[in-house]
Amino acid sequence: MSATATDVADGPEGDVAAVAPAGKRYHPGAFIEMLCSSILGLVASLVLSVDAIALAKDPNAALSCNINSKISCGAVGVTWQANLLGFPNAFLGLIAEPVVITIAVAALGGTRFPRWFMLSAQAVYSIGLAFAYWLFYQAYFVIGALCPWCLLITVTTTLVFFSMTRVNIMEGNFGAGVQRRLDFLLRNGADTALAVVLIGILAVMVILRYL
Repeated sequence: MSATATDVADGPEGDVAAVAPAGKRYHPGAFIEMLCSSILGLVASLVLSVDAIALAKDPNAALSCNINSKISCGAVGVTWQANLLGFPNAFLGLIAEPVVITIAVAALGGTRFPRWFMLSAQAVYSIGLAFAYWLFYQAYFVIGALCPWCLLITVTTTLVFFSMTRVNIMEGNFGAGVQRRLDFLLRNGADTALAVVLIGILAVMVILRYL
């Protein structure tokens, strides 16, 4: 008897992923959104990493996104908040985004990852989302400057988080106690609505202060 993708997802073998039946894709829309968002996040992380190296050499370096005193990647990049772990935060994006891209591409190709793997990815990305919004808070209320590339990462992190959450709900990866509630919210578009609200709040805050 051959195992289906669902059978092997939680199998005892501990495989990282199982290949779904030929021609079958799981939630392609969510994975396409995840792929596009993570690619944009990777580009932003790469630019910020290059800028961080330039700032390490010269704190007054003229960066392409230094538009004025309020919209300035440099003003944010030289702060301790931008180097919270002792190195530029952008380096974390260079590590995390390729992983998300790999998951999305593999899933679009027919691979279905086991429950423990997807929930682990959800947990890690939840931390990443909290970190992104903490950085936005610091830039907005403490530093008083806007880093456009950082803002892009906040938006893409939000989109990846919600697309990953959508996948986990649709695959029934959450505990039975909350799965029914999450299914109800998903059917009523609550995930999309919340993502739009969060990004809308970011947009309004940026417009009111910086534009």
